[in-house]
Amino acid sequence: MTLGLGLAQFSLLGGCSILSRDGPSVESIEGAAAASVAAGAGPVFDYVLLDITEQAVKIFGTPPVSSLFATFGRDKGPPPEIRVGVGDVVQVTVFEAQAGGLFIPAEAGVRPGNYVTIPPEVVDRRGTLTIPYAGRIPAVGKTIPDLENAITQALSNRAIEPQVVVSIVSRSSSQASVVGAVNTPSKIEVGPKGERVLDMIAKANGINAPGYEIYITVQRGNRKATVYFDTILANPKENIFIRPGDTIYAYRDPHRFSAFGAVRTSGLIDFGQPRLTLVEAVAKASGLDDARADPRDVFLYRNSPRDLLLDANVNLDKFPPDQDTIPVIFRANFRDSSNYFAALDFKLSNKDVIYVSNSGAYELYKFLDLINNTSTTAATVPYNLATSRASGAALGLKAVPITPTTP
Repeated sequence: MTLGLGLAQFSLLGGCSILSRDGPSVESIEGAAAASVAAGAGPVFDYVLLDITEQAVKIFGTPPVSSLFATFGRDKGPPPEIRVGVGDVVQVTVFEAQAGGLFIPAEAGVRPGNYVTIPPEVVDRRGTLTIPYAGRIPAVGKTIPDLENAITQALSNRAIEPQVVVSIVSRSSSQASVVGAVNTPSKIEVGPKGERVLDMIAKANGINAPGYEIYITVQRGNRKATVYFDTILANPKENIFIRPGDTIYAYRDPHRFSAFGAVRTSGLIDFGQPRLTLVEAVAKASGLDDARADPRDVFLYRNSPRDLLLDANVNLDKFPPDQDTIPVIFRANFRDSSNYFAALDFKLSNKDVIYVSNSGAYELYKFLDLINNTSTTAATVPYNLATSRASGAALGLKAVPITPTTP
């Protein structure tokens, strides 16, 4: 009788406005909506459920990474040949075989080094240099030897056996930009010997965060690729040559995963290291909650490339053929001792989600606890009501009947 009364009171109060709330109820939100689009009975997204096995570890255990070499592979070494460009400052020195020529007066006599140095000149927007007695010489796109030959040919009919030496004072057209999470963002000249990605980052005084939190993007014209900084360190092939005009962008994106359900510490958790396995991730969440968790159902949510699922012989007929990434839920059974070894080799990807299901026994415990609390509350209501009336009478107060609010 007491339990029935308690449940009836609990049901009545749940539908009324007597109890306090932090905000509007679900019913009021749904009822006041001008329009509503509800999800159907089926799943919002189709997904694949995969148990973590030895095969799953081989195919999915190492997250795929992008590649600078794959994107810019056709631009591989040798180092790019540096050519003269607009804005470069060029200095030209002309040597003549003897005095009395175009640049060396006769009274200078015969002496070693009969030469004249023309003041430094900026290559103009038309891509030319102005050389006395030679006129405008096209310079843009030429290598240093090509430009020297062009000036020598232009002076050959006027100077005495001229020879020309061209030196670059500054190379504004041969610079690449290094920006973002580096200590000294700047434009850096790409020298004739060639500069690789790590060379340019070093000239920018290095990155300003741990390497396992940094991504590097290289943009060249309409092409770009992004890799994990540690990938460049681990694979020398990814340390590609940089070309003039490239942009290197370093940005910090700490790897994190989310942990929910029957773990001791839920929330968004940093990797804090270059690589993190599923076992290590559960440990970072302070382990499974012994009172709640079902160790047979440790789930990891991730969007995986379609081709990896095809490699695992997963039937993808229910997914559109143009869907490149497929939602996948990986399941680990921590009651199986051998499954721990698989989880030790299964590496997490950035933004993975770990969810640990409650055990059936815990769900039953919650239900029985609710019944027990409701029964206890119902049993104490008459006693509390009688006590309140007696206290009011002692103070000379008169009880006023309260009409229940309509739900």
